[in-house]
Amino acid sequence: MIAETVCSAVSAAGLGIAVITAYRKRFLAAVRIAAYSLIPVGLVMTGVVEWLAGTAFSPTAWAGFGVLGLSWVLFVITRSVERRRGGTRKERKAARAEATRPDAVAPAASAPSLGQGSRPATRPASTSRDDDDFSDIEAILKKHGI
Repeated sequence: MIAETVCSAVSAAGLGIAVITAYRKRFLAAVRIAAYSLIPVGLVMTGVVEWLAGTAFSPTAWAGFGVLGLSWVLFVITRSVERRRGGTRKERKAARAEATRPDAVAPAASAPSLGQGSRPATRPASTSRDDDDFSDIEAILKKHGI
């Protein structure tokens, strides 16, 4: 009951401010203020305020929000652990079975490597302006062996 009275008072004050604003010939602003001031009365009339007041002062509702929050935290934790372990239990079991096969090859391997390859020959440095711009990047890539 107090919430409805407060909402009505806020709406009445807002409509009063809208009338004063319209008197000052700022009609667009006055209509906007009137629109905002009618929102609390509309919420009271639809029953939203009563529902919010019942929820805000209900320990059962707050306990429900706590349970929902705990559920969300548990979902996040299990998701992060699953990502670190590499998938679900079925996926890990299938990967272990594949790894124990003697003829198993890495999924992305197209041909066996023959050991350490030689580095590709570097091309001669050109003096053009475009190559000068990329010389720093090229030096970083060479440093990392790319």
